[in-house]
Amino acid sequence: MSVSIFRVRQSFAAKYNCLTGVAVALVISIPTLASAAPLRVGVAGSAPFVVSKDPETNGISVEVWAEVARSQNIEYELIPQSSVANALDVVEQGDLDLLIGPITITAQRLQKVDFTQPYFSTEIAVLTTSEDPSIWSRVKPFFETAVLTSLGVLVILMFVVGNLVWLAERNKNSEQFPKNYLQGVGNGMWFALVTLTTVGYGDRAPVTRLGRFIAGTWMVLALVTVSSLTAGLASAITIALSGDSTERFTSPSSLQNARLATVKGSSSVEVVQNYSNRVQEVATLADAVKLLSAKSADAVVFDRPAMEYYLTQNPELNVKLTNLSLGTELYGFVLPIDSPLTKDLNIELRLMSENGSLKDIANRWLSYISEDTKNSAI
Repeated sequence: MSVSIFRVRQSFAAKYNCLTGVAVALVISIPTLASAAPLRVGVAGSAPFVVSKDPETNGISVEVWAEVARSQNIEYELIPQSSVANALDVVEQGDLDLLIGPITITAQRLQKVDFTQPYFSTEIAVLTTSEDPSIWSRVKPFFETAVLTSLGVLVILMFVVGNLVWLAERNKNSEQFPKNYLQGVGNGMWFALVTLTTVGYGDRAPVTRLGRFIAGTWMVLALVTVSSLTAGLASAITIALSGDSTERFTSPSSLQNARLATVKGSSSVEVVQNYSNRVQEVATLADAVKLLSAKSADAVVFDRPAMEYYLTQNPELNVKLTNLSLGTELYGFVLPIDSPLTKDLNIELRLMSENGSLKDIANRWLSYISEDTKNSAI
């Protein structure tokens, strides 16, 4: 009897140990199963970095991430976000494992989230209206300081030379340079003018040694004067004919007090506030361009590739990109602080930069941009 009871207890203990082992194995396997779940990857931003066309999401940032994930054997799920600003908050709260898109690395953002190394470099540009040049804009270059100064100096020099020639010639050559001051100096200035232009009619000519010395000195000076004046006038004529004089925003200081529009939550907001206190923040680039077209804004400040891509999709718009650049921006992927993915992603992005993959992806999307203005991947 006691032997039977012992065997029953032994059998029960064996089964209990087996169940305990299974339970422990399940508990241990829970983190493993959790870690095998697809990565939660948020996606936000504008084209050509994020191009959403149901049911697919594509673009430079999406393609770069897809290549990284493929190389690292990472399973992921793309989760569209309403805006970059909101998506950054979601990453900070831990509800996203990664955020991709044209997201600029800034010191302010690095206080809340982490970034991979940059995978794209671009600049902040200025978009403004494109208007046909007016008559005044064509004539205005001729009234610039440089042109007026050159003409003023020329008139003063001719007046001085006219006086000197008259003083030297009035007694011995009064027929050509009368003793009357106004008439004599007038003839002297006429002589200086025809000498300056190398026309030399010969109707006026000094006969005294002093007069000829003054005339010879003036001829030498005239060579330098004509060269300087010709360069200034040629520049003014070129600007007038090209219509470049209509360009309003040619330097950062020209943005002062201008009505500027930009996308809310973008890094451009921090930039434009350094130049103007009349900034309008809107939800999308399209909204900003609408303000510009309606003359409710003087310019749109945003990332150059995004605006170039938008203009190619909307060629009917009467707007243009200026050559003004307000700074360089670097795009990176966003992760929670101390994410275990950071190192592996940085290594993969570095490899893609070295083998040219980043540049190939960018060039496929930016092929519409001319070679002299194309932004390249890092």
